[in-house]
Amino acid sequence: MLETMKRLIASQYEASLCTLGHCVAKCPNELWNARVARFPFCQVAFHTLFFADYYLGSDAESLRQQPFHLANPNLFGDYEQLLDREPVSLYERPQIEAYLDFCRKKAMATLAAETQESLCAPAKFPRKNFSRAELHVYNIRHIQHHAAQLILRLRLDSGVDIPWIGAGWRDPAPNKLA
Repeated sequence: MLETMKRLIASQYEASLCTLGHCVAKCPNELWNARVARFPFCQVAFHTLFFADYYLGSDAESLRQQPFHLANPNLFGDYEQLLDREPVSLYERPQIEAYLDFCRKKAMATLAAETQESLCAPAKFPRKNFSRAELHVYNIRHIQHHAAQLILRLRLDSGVDIPWIGAGWRDPAPNKLA
């Protein structure tokens, strides 16, 4: 049962991150910094990946210590996503694509390492009073929420259609969709 649950969650992470990847790849250059609700497209994409990365970690403190973060200090700056202020940083598409690739790999590695005990344990994040298993579901919902925002903007502003990506769907060429 544990392995089935881990495969199910991993499949849903892959589908949601692949959906976000399609949005990033298909966004016309002229919309990259255009508003999606209150924030530019690139900031919404970064925010989505940032919190996917954050909640895939073991706890709130582990985020900044990761090799990807240490190797990309300009991408994370002062960690404005964790501050109580509006974000101001803008991001280039290759930065977002690299971060997406990192998050996809991290999701698979994280799920592979989960145990029954770790999934049943409390999530170690502020204001998240549920289990680690529920944290994964919460994280996937967050990715899909923002992917849906981006999809709507792409459809309304440029007629770009993003396909439905379900469980088990495999991207034939991740990061090479444009």
